[in-house]
Amino acid sequence: MKKTGIAFRTAGTLAATAALTLTLSGCSGHDTTAPSAVRARAATDVQAARFGTVDCREVKCIALTFDAGPSEHSARLLDILKEKQVPATFFLLGKRHIEKYPELVRRMADEGHEVASHTWEHKILTRLRPEEIREELERPNQEIERLTGRRPTLMRPPQGRTDDTVHEICRELGLAEVLWTVTAKDYTTTDSDLITRRVLAQATRDGIILLHDIYDGTVPAVPGIIDALKERGYVFVTVPQLLAPGTAEPGKVYR
Repeated sequence: MKKTGIAFRTAGTLAATAALTLTLSGCSGHDTTAPSAVRARAATDVQAARFGTVDCREVKCIALTFDAGPSEHSARLLDILKEKQVPATFFLLGKRHIEKYPELVRRMADEGHEVASHTWEHKILTRLRPEEIREELERPNQEIERLTGRRPTLMRPPQGRTDDTVHEICRELGLAEVLWTVTAKDYTTTDSDLITRRVLAQATRDGIILLHDIYDGTVPAVPGIIDALKERGYVFVTVPQLLAPGTAEPGKVYR
């Protein structure tokens, strides 16, 4: 594993048990909103997206999301997504990632993917003072806006850990929090076939798949995941497309 992956793998391995618990329990007891509930409340028309108009009220949608990039694997991932015409949502880290691969951040946005935040240094937000939380969230926002011309509206808290203070600061910054319903636990293995099987075993309509494009086994698993889910009738969308015609509300949590 190269340096970028090693740094994050250490944190990810230590947090594996906690992250899985949060996946199963749903934001450590905090209320979350499902995509179907957002769509049901909306009164406007579905907006067209770069990959085509998709109405997730009518078709079986699923969202592919990647945390903690960009990395040395991200260019290959973008090639795969472009070839298969699949949009994704990227929750990007700032330090050693956005600042190291700015051209990949631009490419993600240029190719129609949703570019979002995973904080600046992957600090656990619930352990920080409010001013530290603000800095962790604001720094990647500023860099992503500088590189893409668009300020993020979505963020994913490290390990899925959040609380009322985080919600309030996200509301102030115009950010909605996005968790997940499917995890391959790709921080625990380099076996691409195992990663694929784990995703396929958990995939359901309106699912939000959590993967990390910083690990060696993940990107090679993506083509098989896409092909198998397409065969099951799934349509891949970004997180905003999954919620459309509704929209994510700052300070709220979605999964």
